Amino acid sequence: MKKYAVFLSILAFLALTSCGNLFPTKIGDIRGNPRKYAEKQVIISGQVTEILSLIAFKYFVIKDDTGEIAVITSKPLPAAGQKLTVRGIVKEAFSIGNRNALVIMENPE
Repeated sequence: MKKYAVFLSILAFLALTSCGNLFPTKIGDIRGNPRKYAEKQVIISGQVTEILSLIAFKYFVIKDDTGEIAVITSKPLPAAGQKLTVRGIVKEAFSIGNRNALVIMENPE
């Protein structure tokens, strides 16, 4: 019985640690420390505040209680006001002096 409990404990630990980031990252944390999140996969949740579709790309802006960030996507655009959760890679779109524009490239899943 003891071996079974140890096995279940190890299995539970591996399942939880291999899932990566299970909880959404605050947008303010990403914007406040861009180097920590650059080129890393994150999950964010919030409300869509703006959408734009151009020939070359589509993006929307998502806002949580701590800030907002643009999300570039290949999926159909969500509606303004829609609440959603997005998984993607943090990218630096461009940088001028000490100001930078961060975006999230949504996973195509």
